[in-house]
Amino acid sequence: MSVKKQFGSFDELLESSELPVLVDFYAPWCGPCQLMTGILDKVSEKMKDKVQIVKINTDNYPDLASQYKVYALPTLVLFKDGAPVDRVEGVIQADQLCDRIAVHA
Repeated sequence: MSVKKQFGSFDELLESSELPVLVDFYAPWCGPCQLMTGILDKVSEKMKDKVQIVKINTDNYPDLASQYKVYALPTLVLFKDGAPVDRVEGVIQADQLCDRIAVHA
């Protein structure tokens, strides 16, 4: 059984991070979301000092998904200083995602 990091509030998570935070809004039943898992592993390895990656299961946090207007899965939202600065809906390749993150890192 895997252990997932818990946080008091989403805002607390965003505000406490010194790095930009890439949030992967996903659902376990979503096929394209499963593809993003491997891609995000590559991005995390390549950019570990530039971005923090967080996965949010929209089934467990529907209010967060609604707040950030997540209507398609996967949706990736990049936050910097607690505010969204970039957004990708659907699958994106690791190199493209790294380039988008680098603009804000």
